[in-house]
Amino acid sequence: MAETSRSVVITGGTAGVGRAVALRFARAGDRVCVVGRAQNGVDATVREIEAGGGEALGIAGDVSDARTLSRVADDVTGRWGGIEVWVNNAMATMFAAVAEMTPAEYERITAVTYLGHVYGTMAALKHMRARDRGTIVQIGSALSYRAIPLQSAYCGAKSAVCAFTDALRSELIRDGSKVRVTMLQLPAVNTPQFTWARNRMGPKPRPMPPVFEPEDIAEIVFKAARDAPREVWIGWPTLKLIAGAIALPGYLDRYLAKAAYEGQVTGEKETDAEGNLFEAKASGHAARGRFSDEAKPSPPAFDPSLVRGAIVLGALAIAALLVTVGD
Repeated sequence: MAETSRSVVITGGTAGVGRAVALRFARAGDRVCVVGRAQNGVDATVREIEAGGGEALGIAGDVSDARTLSRVADDVTGRWGGIEVWVNNAMATMFAAVAEMTPAEYERITAVTYLGHVYGTMAALKHMRARDRGTIVQIGSALSYRAIPLQSAYCGAKSAVCAFTDALRSELIRDGSKVRVTMLQLPAVNTPQFTWARNRMGPKPRPMPPVFEPEDIAEIVFKAARDAPREVWIGWPTLKLIAGAIALPGYLDRYLAKAAYEGQVTGEKETDAEGNLFEAKASGHAARGRFSDEAKPSPPAFDPSLVRGAIVLGALAIAALLVTVGD
């Protein structure tokens, strides 16, 4: 074990981005606690970490239960002496129009995707504040800036995570705390969620292209946990979507009314419409989903402050040109 080994907690760490992140931290010599609903998924991830020579702790639990995450934080602190990094990654979604969803489905997706981040953050802060150090990583989405049809609950929850995180940052700054918070806005990623998610569309769902592999996202998450930038936008698709949401929201309304319907369905008939929304799946716990054949190379990571600065400078240059022309 490396002398600089950190203790890391990852929620939703049994599949998709969470599993890839868990394996990346473990390869660096960090001690990793994996949290997930399915015991067999937790056990499988722990075995993979240990097979690579890493140290891992697996805890089966639902992130929508605040007491569960508080207990996770207590157990990790008791075992490893503290928590250096906490990654809030667990999520739930479904593919359906608003008119076809039930209040219970909205409540469940919000409880996992939004409150799971809130409860995880609170559990981590309890121990990080006491030591006045630690990094909380929020796994967000480009959809937190610009919602798309057929995933209204998920988009709303991710937007809420963004707002919650902004509020928390200001509180930590006022307190003079050395606890760091970083949020990453992800593009479409090839994960099992498109096999597991509840679906009322008829055909099987898919990520809107272009699609990236979870291991490439995990590398950026790993670096963000080290450097703790305020925020990271991952990939050109994320940059374009957020910029479009700022500059051309009405155009995106009309564009997504067509493109997001066509872009989120396959030609395959759905065979498991209920998905894993209320019950965890007993199999299929892997980092990658079924779209590896179309995955793009590793995406770039953008500092939003630089992007916003470029937009402001561009706007000022245009304004100055208009004034000159007017004279």
